[in-house]
Amino acid sequence: MSSDFEGYEQDFAVLTADITNKIARVPRLPPDEKKQMVANVEKQLEEAKELLEQMDLEVREIPPQSRGMFSNRMRSYKREMGKLETDLKRSRIAYSDEVRNELLGDDGNSSENQRAHLLDNTERLERSSRRLEAGYQIAVETEQIGQEMLENLSHDREKIQRARERLRETDANLGKSSRVLTGMLRR
Repeated sequence: MSSDFEGYEQDFAVLTADITNKIARVPRLPPDEKKQMVANVEKQLEEAKELLEQMDLEVREIPPQSRGMFSNRMRSYKREMGKLETDLKRSRIAYSDEVRNELLGDDGNSSENQRAHLLDNTERLERSSRRLEAGYQIAVETEQIGQEMLENLSHDREKIQRARERLRETDANLGKSSRVLTGMLRR
């Protein structure tokens, strides 16, 4: 299990190194190449997120006594992922400001903070939406588990009722047998 985790770690390290390199190159590229590079980096960030999810699943499968070390690594990787997303956001802001300046001939003094604020808010909304979606999924799974448990309890109740009925019949038969034996002993 930890070998799978280590494989994911290596893939994550290679991918994040490539992402960091590309983000650093974005400001020096011509506008057409910048757009393409930003799109490429966004795809790679999605791949990195998927790798993190796989790693997280592997950590959950590790026995609790040795899970701590892997959990610390996961927190570190998640922080690194956040830093990469912030760096991409900054390079995207710089890129969009350059495009706007080229189109409008504007010096662009006032809007960088507003754009950063809007991007932060958009990112928060997306995170909240993902959390709500995950919460809904958990609620659906919990409902399914509860339904299965109720069905199992219903089956168990039926078994207990049948056993109780058999005990009553056996008790009645024992009573008859006892009366017959008592009658035989008297004779």
